[in-house]
Amino acid sequence: MSIQLTFPPLLFLLLLAAGRILKSTAAAASDTDAHQTLWPACLQALARELPAQQFRTWIEPLQAQSSADGATLTLLVANRFKLDCIRTQYAGQISKVLEGLSETPVQLELAIAPRQRHAHARPARRAPGSDTPSVAALPARASRAADRRAPDEHRHRLNTALTFETFVEGSANRMARAAALHVAGAPGELYNPLFIYGGVGLGKTHLMHAIGNRLLRDRTDARILYIHAEQFVSDVVKAYQHKTFDKFKAYYRSLDLLLIDDVQFFANKERTQEEFFNAFEALLARKSHMVMTSDTYPKGLTNIHERLVSRFDAGLTVAIEPPELEMRVAILISKARAVGSVMPEEVAFFIAKNVRSNVRELEGALRKVLAFARFNQRDISIVTSREALRDLLSIQNRLISVESIQKTVADYYKIKVSDMYSRRRPASIARPRQIAMYLAKELTQKSLPEIGDLFGGRDHTTVLHAVRKIGSERQQLTELNQQLHVLEQTLKG
Repeated sequence: MSIQLTFPPLLFLLLLAAGRILKSTAAAASDTDAHQTLWPACLQALARELPAQQFRTWIEPLQAQSSADGATLTLLVANRFKLDCIRTQYAGQISKVLEGLSETPVQLELAIAPRQRHAHARPARRAPGSDTPSVAALPARASRAADRRAPDEHRHRLNTALTFETFVEGSANRMARAAALHVAGAPGELYNPLFIYGGVGLGKTHLMHAIGNRLLRDRTDARILYIHAEQFVSDVVKAYQHKTFDKFKAYYRSLDLLLIDDVQFFANKERTQEEFFNAFEALLARKSHMVMTSDTYPKGLTNIHERLVSRFDAGLTVAIEPPELEMRVAILISKARAVGSVMPEEVAFFIAKNVRSNVRELEGALRKVLAFARFNQRDISIVTSREALRDLLSIQNRLISVESIQKTVADYYKIKVSDMYSRRRPASIARPRQIAMYLAKELTQKSLPEIGDLFGGRDHTTVLHAVRKIGSERQQLTELNQQLHVLEQTLKG
């Protein structure tokens, strides 16, 4: 005997509607959970990519609000000054991380957080770009004692993961690493100060932390501080506001090792430069060591006092160049191993050939490939990598060509583009032509014979000679290295 259940039509429709509502609610809840976890995941990724001080100063304080549909993520910033800095320096990087983490496009927006007014607090203001607060904005009474304290004397602010052992060495950074090792082993002796310069994401900050970690390992009582130049500016402002310059000076001048990142941020900040010069002289007098980094060599710094620039250049100045192909491959394999993945060598070569600018972008490409393979349950292969990096590859192929290199180099050295193809050989033409060949090999996927054809049908051995000659001289001639750096940045936009 079978029993057949029947429902009145109206009851059936009500049950069907209820089921759809429950399903929609569950999907919305799932989407909400995903939206709520997106920013924390983004924070974790940015903490790995950025220097610790920059992350704590600019990124960690941000508050995130996601729209109901998850299509927009709004970051709330404390004031207009910070909003402008984040928009110009970090918004692009944040957007790239969000793109890699979210399955759907996310629009990034910045807004100033609503101000919370308190009757007992009246914060001081300072003009954007200035390191001296407005006199009218200074508080009538001193603020809390916690704000007046000198920096914590027991915090070295070192990232313990950044050591010489985790630093991948190659010809592009060998001299800088050797100098850093010497400083770590014998601080206060030779190479004081050590000035390391180069483009973003090449390992300057890593070397600074490695020096501090090695010295701290050998001398546990050493007084060490790693700090970003922007934080030094902030400390000067606070000392000025609260009239605590004695504590400020005593703290900085008591250090055994001062590691200060991105000194180009001192530009146009008169009071900061004055205080840093005084601290610099005091540390030298007590045989303490200083290590500094910048995006350019000392004499290339602008809007910084000449006497300070001369101090920067008085020790040892070393450059870190963009990593060569073999070094990029080694970095990819090493970084993949560190997160428990196996990177086949042919895949590492494919990624390394297409990501040439710096280590940070190389690591970003690696994360994208690993995430794409994991989410799609695919093996790590060249095909998988090409799919994961298709946007990056299309942009690179569109932007840089041998023709654009020839025109950029010709404009820079004030010669005709036709001179790139001619048989004329005066030094004023031959030298820029060799530089253009070198850049064509570094920045495009063209083979030596293909490059030779585009330079007036020259033999591939001529191109090889130019590439080796300019590459070797770049390591020795500061002026040539700076010219190549400018050309590369121009071509990359």
